[in-house]
Amino acid sequence: MIKRIQPRVLAKPQSASARRERALIHGPSHITGRWRFPLSANSRRAQSEHTLTQRQIAGRLCPAVGSCAFYLPIFKTAKKPRAGRTHPDIRTVLRWVRSGKMLAIISNVFRASAQRNGAAVIMSARTYADFTTQATFEIKKCDLFKLDEGPATQVVLTRDEGLQYYRIMQTMRRMELKADQLYKQKIIRGFCHLYDGQEACAVGIETSINLSDHLITAYRAHGYTYTRGGTVKEIMAELTGRRGGIAKGKGGSMHMYCKHFYGGNGIVGAQVPLGAGVALACKFQGNNQLCVCLYGDGAANQGQIFETYNMAALWKLPVIFICENNRYGMGTSVERAAASTDYFKRGEFIPGLRVDGMDVLCVREATKFAADHCRSGKGPILMELQTYRYHGHSMSDPGVSYRTREEIQEVRSKSDPISLLKDRMLSNNMASVEELKEIDVEVRKEIEDAAQFATTDPEPPLEDLCNHIFCDMPSLEVRGTNPWAKLKSVS
Repeated sequence: MIKRIQPRVLAKPQSASARRERALIHGPSHITGRWRFPLSANSRRAQSEHTLTQRQIAGRLCPAVGSCAFYLPIFKTAKKPRAGRTHPDIRTVLRWVRSGKMLAIISNVFRASAQRNGAAVIMSARTYADFTTQATFEIKKCDLFKLDEGPATQVVLTRDEGLQYYRIMQTMRRMELKADQLYKQKIIRGFCHLYDGQEACAVGIETSINLSDHLITAYRAHGYTYTRGGTVKEIMAELTGRRGGIAKGKGGSMHMYCKHFYGGNGIVGAQVPLGAGVALACKFQGNNQLCVCLYGDGAANQGQIFETYNMAALWKLPVIFICENNRYGMGTSVERAAASTDYFKRGEFIPGLRVDGMDVLCVREATKFAADHCRSGKGPILMELQTYRYHGHSMSDPGVSYRTREEIQEVRSKSDPISLLKDRMLSNNMASVEELKEIDVEVRKEIEDAAQFATTDPEPPLEDLCNHIFCDMPSLEVRGTNPWAKLKSVS
């Protein structure tokens, strides 16, 4: 007697994915005909041939469905007599259901055994349980100047690294979009320069240097404040001028600081000689540390930068000069501002390399290469990161008077750093769509909580005006009063 097994439904369709589920009922369109698929090695094999239809084999080939979206198959059984047999076959019909957070596709096939005494139905299961823990990628080769060899073009990315990079870049992106919203609501006032579009630069650099290394940048500093150790709450509160801000509400958008991070500088190019001074301190102390000194393409024509190049090369300072070329200095394109746009060659006597700044892996490998160069005592090195900002120069700049909306959209669709990393991970089975969506949800909640804190935290009182500054208290009285008597520094 044949025992019929009723299959268990593995999952129920979610209403949000019902439309896509219906489109996938018949599996990938390029799979045709009937496929023969062996039982898994650890299961008993029936004497008769094990056959799968087009619908069933699609469950195994799920990555072809697009964006590596994972679905669970649901099987329904139906009896159908076969010629020359006294018992029916149990055949299967497949439907598709979104698998949620499942890490595998489970394909259960129920098949009647051949006619024999005491025979029973055999269940075959094939499980794809684990994500790829790491993968090797081919990245764009860097353009070199005064270098015999450059960074590797074959790089390894682990699953944990990929998820970490994705979370950090998404946090930076969402933080900037929330800042844009608060600025338009007039909750954030004053200067505000957003960093969305350039996330791969900050993340790639930070993952290639040590926490004890130093970093200094210009006024587009929100992303670097976060990667250097600032929290989202501290950054958002600083933007709104609250006591819980990372600079106690006194610095605003352009002047954020934390350990081994020196801002946030409002004068174009002025941070570059300061960065060389930090590198000089590292060399003087002999601590094997270095300084990453960032500036934009608009600052690249400043005279003080060329003076700093000379001093750094002369004294062989451990400094990585990085030009973030986002194509526009305020509203002027690089072609209209510079006779030569090869910024990585500007050092003349300093070796340089030009890097794809929209690819976090390219930035990571190039920065590792540059850091090794500096720590080996060879002196400074110059990097140009070719990147792009989605917003205007500042919040007062709509960003479309000197470039088209189509240009911005083209960069978003073809070169977005977050999308590039996401596609790599999905296409190499390093994460699922649902897992990345969960990260997105967590990031959005973190940003909303930070925004709530930034709008409810109290503003700094007048008594804090002279705190956290270096000063000598003057003993002289002016018109019979000493203004420092009430406003004493607690630094």
